[in-house]
Amino acid sequence: MTEAWSGMTVGAYKDYKGLHKENLRDNMTDLELIINMLAEATTTRISQNEQPEGLKANKQVARKGGTAARRARENVEEAIGESIISPLNASDKKQLDTSKKE
Repeated sequence: MTEAWSGMTVGAYKDYKGLHKENLRDNMTDLELIINMLAEATTTRISQNEQPEGLKANKQVARKGGTAARRARENVEEAIGESIISPLNASDKKQLDTSKKE
């Protein structure tokens, strides 16, 4: 699912952020978290509707949910003019908060 929306495996995403044992989710910006949560919620709804059985079918459902979130990510990136996938992590606390600055 993460690979479908971000284009990176969880391991590659953690490497991109310079993480080792830290939790990826704890080191995401607000927009990264929102898209990740969209992928999770979409995947859950697809799974409820399709009721997949077996690993292969569940992987397909996860890919569908992640792909829907990727399309949303691409639309947001087009609107804001920059990638929401960020190398920032929790050690960059001030920069990690992407809410509007005064």
